[in-house]
Amino acid sequence: MTAEAAKKHHTIASGDRTILPEGAKMIPVYVMGKKYMLPETLTIQKAIEYAGYQFIRACGCRGGICGACPTVWRVQGDYQLHFGLACQTVIEENMVLAQLPFFPANKAVYDLEELSQIGDAVGMLYPEVMKCVGCNTCTRACPMEIDVMEYINAGMRGDVARAAKVSFDCIQCGLCSARCPAQIAHYHVAQLCRRLHGRYILPRATHLESRVEQILAGRYDKMLEELAGKPEDELRKLYVAREPEPLDSKNWEPKDKTYL
Repeated sequence: MTAEAAKKHHTIASGDRTILPEGAKMIPVYVMGKKYMLPETLTIQKAIEYAGYQFIRACGCRGGICGACPTVWRVQGDYQLHFGLACQTVIEENMVLAQLPFFPANKAVYDLEELSQIGDAVGMLYPEVMKCVGCNTCTRACPMEIDVMEYINAGMRGDVARAAKVSFDCIQCGLCSARCPAQIAHYHVAQLCRRLHGRYILPRATHLESRVEQILAGRYDKMLEELAGKPEDELRKLYVAREPEPLDSKNWEPKDKTYL
């Protein structure tokens, strides 16, 4: 280990920065084809930053939700191609990394209000689904362990409710489409099915009607104007100090009701 690496090795940071346990082993990892010695405890995302790179894209929520950091890798000596999210996957020795911050899949343009024949919508807007060869590569590529082929088959049958349910955890990373020999844009199909399900099958969310009316009546315009006029530093402080809504938010209201 070099003196510089040893100095980094003992750095203790907090928040979104790297925190290394004492004695973490340094292992070789290849980023953009270049070899780096990196702490074995880091996720791919933090390891790349530790190597000196700064993310401008492919670094969204850092919590496995947004799908902005799909990553492909091989381990030297292993023929298999692996897939995962950079923010959730811990590095391995001799990993060779490549990221896909964007995948150019076909996205149909449609007006949801005009898609009343929901059973035919998937085949009409994404006819390439009929070319599915059943290889299940899409499912194997999914970092969320979703049965992708199952919801594509449901969409082909016009079973929008089933497709919406199976694809509910999709984070739109595009790794499924990157591997598909039939050129299917799985995650866009999934989004279409969830929109159709919400628009035409699920009951209306009556508890939100009053809030929508308040928004349309301009009740929150003043608050939004005040926020838009604040400097970035103050917005950051407000964000950190905010009162988070609990998971069980039934009958919950924030302590500060200034704008309610």
